[in-house]
Amino acid sequence: MYLDQAATSFPKPPEVVEAMTKALTEYAANPGRSGHRMSVKANEVISQAREQLADFFGFSYPNRVCFTSNATSALNQALKGFRFQSGDHVLTTSYEHNSVRRPLENLKEKTGIKITYFDPGVGENFDMDAFERAITPHTKMIVVSHGSNLTGKITPIDEIGKLAKESGIAFLVDAAQTAGVLPINLEEMNIDLLAFPGHKGLLGPQGTGVLMVGKGVELDPIFQGGTGSRSESTQQPAVYPEFLESGTLNTPGIAGLLAGLETVKKLGLDSIYSHELQLTQKLIEGLRAIDYVTIYGPQTNRLGVVPFTIEGIDGQEIAIILDQHYNIAVRAGLHCTPIGHESIGTSESGAVRISVGPYNTEEEIEQALKAIEEIVEGYFG
Repeated sequence: MYLDQAATSFPKPPEVVEAMTKALTEYAANPGRSGHRMSVKANEVISQAREQLADFFGFSYPNRVCFTSNATSALNQALKGFRFQSGDHVLTTSYEHNSVRRPLENLKEKTGIKITYFDPGVGENFDMDAFERAITPHTKMIVVSHGSNLTGKITPIDEIGKLAKESGIAFLVDAAQTAGVLPINLEEMNIDLLAFPGHKGLLGPQGTGVLMVGKGVELDPIFQGGTGSRSESTQQPAVYPEFLESGTLNTPGIAGLLAGLETVKKLGLDSIYSHELQLTQKLIEGLRAIDYVTIYGPQTNRLGVVPFTIEGIDGQEIAIILDQHYNIAVRAGLHCTPIGHESIGTSESGAVRISVGPYNTEEEIEQALKAIEEIVEGYFG
């Protein structure tokens, strides 16, 4: 029973497996490097994926849909490729994943930027007035996770995008937990940079990620190499997407991502989110009824991510018992967001996280709740 969807989605739709198999067996050539039909076919599939992703996320520039190996690569390119100078300020939140925090801290050490980690709190509300007060005259970028991988809290990126635009500040959104779950429109939400993986809510394979780069954003590539064009030049081609895409792209993975995106479209974002929210509410209600269990995060308006602790029991031990005795996969620990755990008071012990996806069922939630109840009974009698 797989309840670790926030880490990666599973199972993958059959269409994803079929698309990847077809790519590997029929046109697994190097896209954009040769003129033969297999290379052309590979390039056509990649171009189609760019166009479909741009359309899905309300973005008018498919050529600025840049493929990466994962969301972390996309975020590193967005942050380390941005032209920060010493003294520049970045406003972010305490709920950010290490894929944001560590690059920022690296930039702080090497470039001399300043960082503010705004605490959004554990409830549904996001204090926009306090967030706006955290902006300084030197703020050059706002970076936020659209949805917390720890608590499931949803950040109002539409309001923050409006604030960023009015203030002339670049806006980077980490949509690792929300791409394929919640509606995102770059142009309507004034998002300058959007980073997300292909293997979570978009139901694609691991090894795929995307960075969408708004027309007015200037980045420097964080690595250079072969692009299949302008090979005579010693400089990286200045045109997108080659500017940020050195080396051979993951054609089978991108074909799978395209198939995953098409599945998400068929299911519908509203249906996906309402289904996951229904399972989440059932899970929360059940956990509340079990003694010694503490749940964290908003009461409503949240993603399908529920962290909890059991008084006196180590989270890793709970996860091991669920896996080995009940065949239930969850994740325990600090979830790559240590400041987030500080915010909810679990930085020392961590927490157990259950996360659901479009293919999970109410019966699975009931089985998980029964297992947790038995664990509590086994410890406390």
